[in-house]
Amino acid sequence: MNRSNETSPMLGFILLGLSAHPKLEKTFFVLILLMYLVILLDNGVLILVTILDSRLDTPMYFFLRNLSFLDICYTTSSVPLILDSFLTPRKTISFSACVVQMFLSFAMGATECVLLSLMAFDRYVAICNPLRYPVVMSKAAYVPMAVGSWKAGITNSVVQTSLAMRLPFCGDNVINHFTCEILAVLKLACADISINVISMVVANMIFLALPVLFIFVSYVFIIATILRIPSAEGRRKAFSTCSAHLSVVIVFYGTILFMYGKPKSKDPLGADKQDLADKLISLFYGVVTPMLNPIIYSLRNKDVKAAVRNLMAQKHLTE
Repeated sequence: MNRSNETSPMLGFILLGLSAHPKLEKTFFVLILLMYLVILLDNGVLILVTILDSRLDTPMYFFLRNLSFLDICYTTSSVPLILDSFLTPRKTISFSACVVQMFLSFAMGATECVLLSLMAFDRYVAICNPLRYPVVMSKAAYVPMAVGSWKAGITNSVVQTSLAMRLPFCGDNVINHFTCEILAVLKLACADISINVISMVVANMIFLALPVLFIFVSYVFIIATILRIPSAEGRRKAFSTCSAHLSVVIVFYGTILFMYGKPKSKDPLGADKQDLADKLISLFYGVVTPMLNPIIYSLRNKDVKAAVRNLMAQKHLTE
């Protein structure tokens, strides 16, 4: 491509968002704002409860606390930008802000994939090898596991973001998305992006395929162990300890697979509708999933519900 058409990314980018659908913007502004407030409240309460209640000082709730903190960070890196785009017809984002937003999005997404696989391993040991659980999942083991998941996610983000931001960009730097989503940014590049594609494929294998395979194998062993429990009550109690995590995994990976696995439309009108659908699915993935995580764990976990009730009771006593 002629490099005379190349523009400096330092001038920033323009985020289209839902500018082609102005009637939807006000509705989604209110909806996303309410969801964001619910995310902050629910995940904040879950973090507070798991810290204050000594009965929840276990590996599973330590991982859950990390997951809630991660969800707050992930949504905070994108939702304020999305809300602003609903109020501004042509939202311009600076190059440095785009880099930060892309970095945080990548880091949080990759870390969550690893965290969910660690939580599956925790449930596997608890159900399949309960006698060894205190040794295998000791504090000296599960804290480095969580730290490693954050390090892995941040390392992947540094690689992907630096490769993307080294590219030259062409045209008027218009990103057809709510945020600096990597695939939308790469479409603006006027250079070969094969290295970026290869690195993303490798990252997807490491942070998507391998965790999914690990979680699947873990639950094969978990279900096999549960089915060998003689009493129905014993099977119910065993399954209840991992049902919340399984629900979160299905929502998280189900949305990703649907978002990237559906066929592309060749019809121009269908392509416009698909473009809108892609943005809304991305919105669901970025907002609804973090909102559902604490709700799922609260509804399906009697220990969390009991801890929340105790916290509320203590608050009333101090008033």
